[in-house]
Amino acid sequence: MASFHGVEPGEIVKAKVIEELSPPSSNRNYLKAGCETWDCAWDPNGSYFAWSCGSRIVKIVPWNPAKNTTVTRDVHDHEGKPLTHQGFTIDAGELVWALSFGSAVADMKPHTVNLNFRRFHFSHDLILATGLHSGRIRIWDVNSGKLMVELLDHKSVIRDLRFAPNGSLVLASASRDGTVKFWDMNDDGNMSKTLRGNSDWIYNLAWSPDAKTIATVGNSRSVLLWDVTTYRQIRKFDGHHHDVVSVDFSPDGALMATASYDTRVIVWDPHTGDIIFVFGHLFPSPSPIFAGGANGNYVRGVSFSHDGTHIASVCDDGYTRFWRITNEKVPEQILPVANALCCTFSPDGSVLTVGDRDGRVNFMSAPMQVERLQHLCRMSLRRLVPSSKVDKLFIPLRLKEFLKYRDN
Repeated sequence: MASFHGVEPGEIVKAKVIEELSPPSSNRNYLKAGCETWDCAWDPNGSYFAWSCGSRIVKIVPWNPAKNTTVTRDVHDHEGKPLTHQGFTIDAGELVWALSFGSAVADMKPHTVNLNFRRFHFSHDLILATGLHSGRIRIWDVNSGKLMVELLDHKSVIRDLRFAPNGSLVLASASRDGTVKFWDMNDDGNMSKTLRGNSDWIYNLAWSPDAKTIATVGNSRSVLLWDVTTYRQIRKFDGHHHDVVSVDFSPDGALMATASYDTRVIVWDPHTGDIIFVFGHLFPSPSPIFAGGANGNYVRGVSFSHDGTHIASVCDDGYTRFWRITNEKVPEQILPVANALCCTFSPDGSVLTVGDRDGRVNFMSAPMQVERLQHLCRMSLRRLVPSSKVDKLFIPLRLKEFLKYRDN
């Protein structure tokens, strides 16, 4: 069996590495099992990058988005002005599994009988949420590096954290205790709701771009879509043959990508439940029985690019892949990365970061090109019109199929 359909790895364009970050040398004194980079995150402006580099350590690195490099390598923006934001290191006290940036500022004015109680007024400053092995969530002030608040209710490992994309600073957390919890940072971090699906472990979650729904994946082989207003399950997606470990939405919310240990990335229409594309990582395609076992090609992570036409995936076969959604057979670019665990695009889609089991992070230049006017129109319209309403539009049938990502 092969990792690619009808081609050898040498025939596919090789992605370019633009930066590599390694964990502090002191991390190597710890057990190998504690050195993994389980998650990495970008702040909304692309000015900071954070990664869990093992042994309780989180590194926050100032990034120069104009030059696509760290500020330590190039301190000037595109106008030649010096950049002043700085990075720092957090010792979270225990192994960090999940990271997410939000926007925040703390006001020390008391509003209860406890004079040391902090009332949070969130505006322009950055915070970083860290999900820990014990089930605790700690919120840090990125400007000062100080711990702001600790959120307690989960009973096991925090596997994922995501702030809502609408700026409301509602934080969603997914845990191995089988629950997803919502925390309102505008209400001092109080927990507002708990969801329990059909998985013993929740591996990953993703907000839709309009922050109205949230998708969760776990060890049940299913994907669940929830209405965040009513906290009710909207839809269940079945099609994977193994644990589903990663999920992400396209920028227009019209597509949802999921990665599974069954060697595949499936792209769904979240509004109908239809499978639109399937990106295989093992050929010929394995049988459901083989795919549901130790097949050697577990897909560990998936991420949608800002351009809406590219998906990145990391797999146990040692390759990071850049897929164009118009080609399900052969990746547009690849790069050998051993033991990769997670991947995420920068906010502008120009850089992909991949974390591995040794605590390292590779920064890769992502494929980018000027998109067709058709695609730009599709993305603009699909932000407003769900699939269920596309068929009701008074437009030609072929255009309807295009808007549903059927005709590419």
